[in-house]
Amino acid sequence: TVSQKMEMFKALVGCGFKEIEVGFPAASPTEFEFVRRLIEEGCIPDDVTIQVLVQAREDLIKETVRSLVGAKRIIVHLYNSTSPTQRRIVFGLGKPEIIAVAVQGTKWVKKYTEKLQGMEVLFQYSPESFSATEVEFSLQVCEAVMNVWQPTPEHKMIINLPDTVEVAMPNIYADQIEWFCRNMTRRDSVVISVHTHNDRGTGIAATELGLLAGAERVEGTLFGNGERTGNSDIVAVALNLFSQGIYPKLDFSNIDALREVYERCTGMIVPQRQPYSGELVFTAFSGSHQDAIRKGLRERNRKIVSGNSVVWDVPYLTIDPQDIGRRYSEVIRVNGQSGKGGIAYLLERECGIHLPKELLCEFGLLAGKVIDSLGREVNSTDIKEMLLVEYVERMSPYKLQSFHSVDDVGRCCCSAVILYNDVEFDLSSEGNGPIDAFVRSLRVKGVADIQVLDQAEHSLGEGAQASAISYIKLQFPNGKVRWGIGINTSIPMASIRAVISALNRE
Repeated sequence: TVSQKMEMFKALVGCGFKEIEVGFPAASPTEFEFVRRLIEEGCIPDDVTIQVLVQAREDLIKETVRSLVGAKRIIVHLYNSTSPTQRRIVFGLGKPEIIAVAVQGTKWVKKYTEKLQGMEVLFQYSPESFSATEVEFSLQVCEAVMNVWQPTPEHKMIINLPDTVEVAMPNIYADQIEWFCRNMTRRDSVVISVHTHNDRGTGIAATELGLLAGAERVEGTLFGNGERTGNSDIVAVALNLFSQGIYPKLDFSNIDALREVYERCTGMIVPQRQPYSGELVFTAFSGSHQDAIRKGLRERNRKIVSGNSVVWDVPYLTIDPQDIGRRYSEVIRVNGQSGKGGIAYLLERECGIHLPKELLCEFGLLAGKVIDSLGREVNSTDIKEMLLVEYVERMSPYKLQSFHSVDDVGRCCCSAVILYNDVEFDLSSEGNGPIDAFVRSLRVKGVADIQVLDQAEHSLGEGAQASAISYIKLQFPNGKVRWGIGINTSIPMASIRAVISALNRE
């Protein structure tokens, strides 16, 4: 609809596009009305040129030019098909007749656009099906068109060479472009443009190779929309350049908003794996990928904090997701394929939980089994809940009823009450600290003969009311080791709860 087209046009202008093919005005009343509204409502910025498409027919050319009255700068895009298949099957014409169609169409464009006062008119010609046409004949047609239009270095015309149907590998298309550029006359009076489709899935590659072969201009579509398998995705082409340090002068800093406009206006969905713009393209499910990304981001943050100049160099991420409006939290998502790296990333970034390396290995295996059995993706809330259930919320056979400790000249005296299989034990002892005193009291009372092998803690959040989380590794008489986790607003109490957690896990 006209309103949807208007929204799309404004989105393209917002991205920084300076030449926008707005439609085929002679095709339908909707197309005609849209072009008129753009012009009459002053929607076209002074530095933006609208382009319109028309076949080499006088009635269509006349109607197309009528739609353009009042515009400041326009490109009239004329085309006719030139391939042997089209000549034989569709038109029943030989080469001379096909050249005549192109020449006559150009004369009509020249005739009717000369009547447009105060407007700058650029002319574009496409030998449709160029990639399936003999290159010598394509050049012959284009030279005949140039002879009519008479472009100059000061007033160039556009020769657009379409890969209308991908019939060969992209390097073949590039060879055709290179041959054309080398053999044409008046090369300095022409802008060579490429227009690729995606029938073989290589439209972007064909575009890039066409540029390397001598083309100066690209026609493409947002997210690869277009006939059949679509056209070259101009977003991907631009961001491919960007990833190699070439500024495309287009703004995709909020690519999700652009995608939302596109999907709403066209009713089509951008695939989740579409390069750069798809929902999952910066998402790692693989455990090894997640681990590498986590380490790459950590190194990058260290360099930024130290004030060093940082070149983007993170494993598995071609560009910085933030450059196109994505969040790092989207980069790593966890399912049954994932490993401890992704689990660690989500716990650290979303929950502020930094598991010791050995504990992470242990929990990663446990969580992996649960995730695999669920058969779906999990988020940080799911993973935190698994951690709490496995470690923090175990309440039997040991249960802490009370704990109190007092420091006395470098020694710590503790008293505690615990339940073991619903039997109450009063404990008391002293040690180097609360943990040592509590463990000694368990040993003295004959409740548990354990040793502390490792211990760590950190805060969860900031401020006086922030909780502390403690990690304890215990060894039992049979040689087994168990990790426990405790959470409390008091660091000593969190550590004691971690000891209880490890006991209950054994």
